[in-house]
Amino acid sequence: MKVTVCELTNNWLSSDGAWDGFVAQIEREGSDLVVLPEMALYEWLSGARDVNLKQWDSAVEAHDYWIERFEDLTASIVVGSRPVVHNGNRYNEGFVWHRDIGYRAVHTKYYLPDEEGYWEASWYQRGKCIFEAAAVAGVNIGMMICTDLWFQVHARAYSKQAVHLLICPRATPVHTTDRWIVGGRAAAVVTGAYCLSSNLNGPNLEGPDFGGAAWIIEPHLGEVVDTTSGHKPFLTRDIDIKEAEAAKLTYPRYVQD
Repeated sequence: MKVTVCELTNNWLSSDGAWDGFVAQIEREGSDLVVLPEMALYEWLSGARDVNLKQWDSAVEAHDYWIERFEDLTASIVVGSRPVVHNGNRYNEGFVWHRDIGYRAVHTKYYLPDEEGYWEASWYQRGKCIFEAAAVAGVNIGMMICTDLWFQVHARAYSKQAVHLLICPRATPVHTTDRWIVGGRAAAVVTGAYCLSSNLNGPNLEGPDFGGAAWIIEPHLGEVVDTTSGHKPFLTRDIDIKEAEAAKLTYPRYVQD
């Protein structure tokens, strides 16, 4: 299958023609599956320390609208995260959208930072500590939303669930890029899955600039297949999910704990 990761500017959909350009790009890439950055369909919310509930509601509405527009894409699967409200509580919900099935919530972000540019624990609640694989069109998908990636006991749990893809939507700053790639490589090794991550890039008005560097990492040795850059914001590769199945039979994945 062909997978695409990308780096997108904060509030990229506010630009005229941005969506049409995105649709055209995905068609040119010939993608089967597209990974979006964290909460990518509205401006970054938790950069400001003061919580604005009207802005949160606007972000929920924007994500509702653009997720309906996924039908415009030639790709059959889109993975990302979005703001939601459930029973009066605000969450960062990971989702998988499939052309034949529609929207499916698969994970709620559990590990929340609270610091300059990333006041997430102030803006919304953590979800339940549940990391369960989602089977979509014959592919087992695990999700760790941004900070979740650093708690790799869950990567081990995903390995036992036989995931093919470990997907990490991010909104991470530029000065931490090297550190995040190390985390992605470790997660791929622990899980024995392709690790796919998309990120925001460019200015963050309330904190350090976003760092881009979306990645595709292979499942055997955790080697970086490639990353995006400001000059190459989209990255598409043809991957074989059987490689993730084979990787789980080798060290260290087969070792019992």
